Amino acid sequence: MTDYRQIMRDGIWDNNVVTVQMLALCPLLAVTSTATNGLGMGLATTAVMLSSNLLISLLRNIISNEVRIPVFILLIASIVTLVDMSMNAFLHDLHKVLGLFIPLIVTNCCILARAESFASKQKPLPAVVDGLMMGAGFTLILVVLGGVREIIGSGTLFSHAALLLGNGFSFLDITLLENYRGFLLMILPSGGFLALGFLLAGKRWLDFRKQDRDEARARADTIASINAMSDEEFMQERGVG
Repeated sequence: MTDYRQIMRDGIWDNNVVTVQMLALCPLLAVTSTATNGLGMGLATTAVMLSSNLLISLLRNIISNEVRIPVFILLIASIVTLVDMSMNAFLHDLHKVLGLFIPLIVTNCCILARAESFASKQKPLPAVVDGLMMGAGFTLILVVLGGVREIIGSGTLFSHAALLLGNGFSFLDITLLENYRGFLLMILPSGGFLALGFLLAGKRWLDFRKQDRDEARARADTIASINAMSDEEFMQERGVG
């Protein structure tokens, strides 16, 4: 049976597109000058990944192995074109800000990687969940990185959210620091590299802490089970007697 909980965990944390697979770094560093841009790019990528996973899973028994990669790229490019045209029509301001990086979603390695390694081998529902979770994990990193850079760089959070995402997102536009002159380095690409480095270090630190806790818990459980055993059971366990 498909373990949907593990699929969700992989997409958000254990096999995150950025922090584990180290893919899609070009759009990550280019568009995350603000959290708004990161959110817009993440949602667009999620829509493409979800749709491509579903379509490729549905066609997995029709597409032959010899031509699967060109067909995958053609399907992904078609979906990206639809997303690009839709954003240009309904989210024109956001489309202008993200610019060339929307069509370049076609070249995003993580989308083709999930199509090849997962969607082409799974039924539609697991493929959809995988695309949604991988996209959600990517969006999370985009928003976090964009938010950190925006706060340090300009003292705002989700700046111009209403202009780019619609009036329904106006509540996200927050000015955290009044009369803040900003820290230009964090808005520049070099600031993106620095922020990403600290983000990766933080994830590694959390993973190591969790591993240490799990090992300590396992040792404690082993000691407790040994203490609960009688002498006779302990000797039988060791093969003595």
